[in-house]
Amino acid sequence: MKIQKDCIACIENQAQRVCDNLRVDEIAQNDIKNIAKKHIENFDLELTPPHNATALYQDIAKYLGVEDLYAKEKSDASLRAKEFIPFCESIIANSSNKLLSATKTAVAGNVIDLAAVMMYDLQEELEKIYHMDFAIDDFKELEDRLGSSKTLVYLADNAGEEIFDKIYIQVLHQLFPKMDVFYFVRGKPIINDLTCKDALSSKMDEVATIVNSGVPTPGLALELMSQEASDIFYKADCIISKGMGNYECLGEDNPFPIFFLLKIKCQVVANTIGGQLGDIVCKKGFIS
Repeated sequence: MKIQKDCIACIENQAQRVCDNLRVDEIAQNDIKNIAKKHIENFDLELTPPHNATALYQDIAKYLGVEDLYAKEKSDASLRAKEFIPFCESIIANSSNKLLSATKTAVAGNVIDLAAVMMYDLQEELEKIYHMDFAIDDFKELEDRLGSSKTLVYLADNAGEEIFDKIYIQVLHQLFPKMDVFYFVRGKPIINDLTCKDALSSKMDEVATIVNSGVPTPGLALELMSQEASDIFYKADCIISKGMGNYECLGEDNPFPIFFLLKIKCQVVANTIGGQLGDIVCKKGFIS
């Protein structure tokens, strides 16, 4: 998905939110604004938002001398998400369609996005999403694909979401016990995206093989994947992609057996994917 005018404004606002979160002084704020302005002036309109934004975020982190700009916020998001494990597990256990409820659990986790403009109430979102229909509904095809898959690549998104991803993957193991799950994370800290360190802190290795994708972008840029990640990705029987950043990088027509799970949190993605703000989506990204 090529970057659009609204994406540029969002990225610029994100630079300001970094200043607000870290409570930097006025001099640093002005310097960061100038860093953002310089990068934005040189954005490549043929590239995706994650491709364009990465160097900007990296330069802000370098200027501030902070490796992980959202380290505390990410940890807090995961701790907050853990409070809802019993609720989600109870919903799934009492569901007549455990796979559907587990899939919606994963999507509910996608509201955790410190980089998004849309604010959220996690309790409210969880209670609401279990009663919502997918606005774009390819769930049956996802179910069929999972049933015939030996290897699943699961593309992680934001810190905090991994708690709900873990619940989902546990259900996948119950329903498809012969399937191997590979959980792809970012190669280094970028905004609030999940890294290997974050995933290990939440013990994701208990249910999946954690794969450091090598990708530094807030969305899976295929050309930046490590060789190890590429070998696994291109051989996968099924790929589940969480969140808007991954969709922005992979949402164009492609030959991969990929399904996008996300909540629409910006108008640009809504227009591109064919939904409305607030919709939940289970979208097949390939032609079968």
